[in-house]
Amino acid sequence: MNSRSDDVQPRPPLRRGRARVDSAAEPGAEIWGRRADAAESAVVSRHLRRLWLLPGTDLGVVGWPATPAERLFFTWNYWWQAHLIDCAVDAVDRAATADRTARVATLARTHRLRNITGWTNNYYDDMAWLAIALERAERSGGSSELRGGLSALEQQLTAGWQPEIGAVPWRKGDDYFNAPANGPTAIALARLGHHDRAARIADWIDATLRDPESGLILDGIHLPGGRIERPTFTYCQGVVLGLETELAVHTGDIRHAERVVRLTHAVEERMTAEKVITGGSGGDGGLFNGILARYLALVAIMLPGDDATQRLARQSAAAIVKVSARAAWEHRLEVEGDPLFGPDWAIPARLPHGTAGAGRPTPGGSVSPSRTPERDLSVQLSGWMLMEAAQVVTAAGL
Repeated sequence: MNSRSDDVQPRPPLRRGRARVDSAAEPGAEIWGRRADAAESAVVSRHLRRLWLLPGTDLGVVGWPATPAERLFFTWNYWWQAHLIDCAVDAVDRAATADRTARVATLARTHRLRNITGWTNNYYDDMAWLAIALERAERSGGSSELRGGLSALEQQLTAGWQPEIGAVPWRKGDDYFNAPANGPTAIALARLGHHDRAARIADWIDATLRDPESGLILDGIHLPGGRIERPTFTYCQGVVLGLETELAVHTGDIRHAERVVRLTHAVEERMTAEKVITGGSGGDGGLFNGILARYLALVAIMLPGDDATQRLARQSAAAIVKVSARAAWEHRLEVEGDPLFGPDWAIPARLPHGTAGAGRPTPGGSVSPSRTPERDLSVQLSGWMLMEAAQVVTAAGL
């Protein structure tokens, strides 16, 4: 889709182990733009297919190589497709073309069609991710059709907020109130002008789900019983960083900037190794590290304030994004000229063989990883998000 340079040609195998990158060889925004081009091209060529052979449609097939059922979209991964739209908007924002703008509209329209019930469903995290993508798409020149979808999602997110708690549940009628639903819901509400509601959610997260020992954000709490689920996923940190940064910009309240500073430090200390975001998996988890990278880039370019702690937070966020991106790029595979990223950016990616172990929905509502997580669309979207994030921070001179 995009022209290639020597920067994206096949490279000799790299040693296994943690990436050590020479800071003197810092790639600039132009190079990161070409790498984002390549990541976009890989997802478009390997994963985008017509929905049920209908003309004028496109969705992301969840695996590559794909099973017949995956190619026919028998299962539905609403939030993966929302992040595909968000990545497509990244490409428009970086370098708008008629094809890219049309792709965003096609993906959104096809999303509504495959969802059967229209734009919405029963999961507030799903709807929040799509609202974020459509709001960004509208700001990038989206059609009136996207406005209608965004309005439907906005209505659902505002109606789902429970004032006696200060948060939205994970899904309608559920007793679980978690960061993966409330973080993106509040980001979407803040961007739609509901700053007071978004701040109420941010305060609830900070009071209820911040672990005082580690400084990280825990997954969620069952109410009214009060049982807390204590995993600290990377994307929970990412959405809270994004939310608090939005509020720091739009409200000017120092408490939001202070929370960003504190959480950025905790992420760097506990979720990176030599500034590379650690871990990574497939299935739903394939998206987690890319989401953190996306919102660290937001911290780097948007967090207000000129004191030393705020400057350091911006610098740390930018450094994590850039070093993680360099590690992921160095450890990619090249397949037919396009990159294939691994779930763990610090070790070499592996080529998927066949379709055995394909990710499937679990009884708990998540999607399990493929036997080789590199085949999962979620993993490749994370790599694409990371390349776009690196381009954003370097273009800002960070």
